[in-house]
Amino acid sequence: MVEMELVGVRVELPTNAPIVLLREKAGDRRLLPIFIGAPEATAIAFALEEVETPRPMTHDLMKDVLDDLGAAVAQVVVTALKDATFYAELHLSLGGRSHQVSSRPSDAIALAARTGSPIFADEAVLDEAGYALEEEDEEQQQEVVEQFKEFIDNVNPEDFAS
Repeated sequence: MVEMELVGVRVELPTNAPIVLLREKAGDRRLLPIFIGAPEATAIAFALEEVETPRPMTHDLMKDVLDDLGAAVAQVVVTALKDATFYAELHLSLGGRSHQVSSRPSDAIALAARTGSPIFADEAVLDEAGYALEEEDEEQQQEVVEQFKEFIDNVNPEDFAS
């Protein structure tokens, strides 16, 4: 397993599909982009920007439930990539016992962003889907991240209420 850092969320052009970006903390510092839904992108961005919502959003609720039960998110692991779908696990600690729960990577990462839990990726996943950035690509990435931050600044939790 390789420890990752949460770089942020961005919009992939030209499709405007949101992705979450993870980067190796050491080594080649490969990036791992994972396509996610808009609500999950917003949830991750809100956690990174420490946005307080009037009522708990889904991932805030999950954190509150785990806290109330005395459980901790020990780590999040992106475990596999099968048929263009990423898989992840939450590694929980409760009462001295370890528990692993299957999760979508977007939900696991949104929860990790709220709990400060470490994020890992299986080496095989990085070998298949990770890539190293050229210096000019990194500048482009920063520009897109800034554009997404502008979007987040103008979106309200009520925009996702049904």
